[in-house]
Amino acid sequence: MKKLFNYLFLLILISSCKQNEYSLTNFEGHQIEVSESVASKKTYDSVLKPYRNHVEEQLSENLAYNVREMKRTDGPLNSSIGNMMADAVMELANPVFKARTQKNIDFVLLNFGGIRAPMGQGEVSRRTAFEIMPFENEVVVLELSPKKIQEMLEYLATESLAHPVSGIEIHLKSNNEVSAVKIQAKPLDTSKNYFVATSDYLKNGGDRMYFFENAINEIALDYKMRNLFIDYFIKTDTINYLPDNRFIKSN
Repeated sequence: MKKLFNYLFLLILISSCKQNEYSLTNFEGHQIEVSESVASKKTYDSVLKPYRNHVEEQLSENLAYNVREMKRTDGPLNSSIGNMMADAVMELANPVFKARTQKNIDFVLLNFGGIRAPMGQGEVSRRTAFEIMPFENEVVVLELSPKKIQEMLEYLATESLAHPVSGIEIHLKSNNEVSAVKIQAKPLDTSKNYFVATSDYLKNGGDRMYFFENAINEIALDYKMRNLFIDYFIKTDTINYLPDNRFIKSN
């Protein structure tokens, strides 16, 4: 009887307990400026030091050698560093694209503003890749129609900037009119779709490259631009680039 009473008491107690519900009614935040005036704590420093040293070692590792300083302004319509970056995308992204689609990238188009730092002469490290490409941009391949290709050419002619390209040759007249275009060393076929490798930033109309929007097909390669450049540095013993004739204007 006593046992039954205990069970009844427990049942009444549980049923009488009302669970409180809580909700967030207010949220306050304070900005704490991190500067030299903020003293470091030895406890934190001792824990972080091995990781900091490891990261520094990884970033500073010599991967390749650059023959000369390269910057985005050393040519009027193409630059040494832009040519290197576009060629690197063509060389390393195409095998990934081909493995997934059994097709090849026709050409590469990046953007002048995406080159965030020059590359100095001498040793090239992982830090170099973070300096020239500090963003989390990834490589995408877009299938563009003849109409979109024409819009792209009109954009490049109007901009007259050293937007990095690879796999395509563009010749302008002195009035900025397009006079000749070759893709993979063949004259432009105005009835054909082309596969263009670029960044996900440009794919969404960045730098007013609206011709990339609403592409026929979009293939994401899951390959960050910065990682691609690191892989390129590891693969390439000596980097030796100059402006060339891939995008030029006649006098």
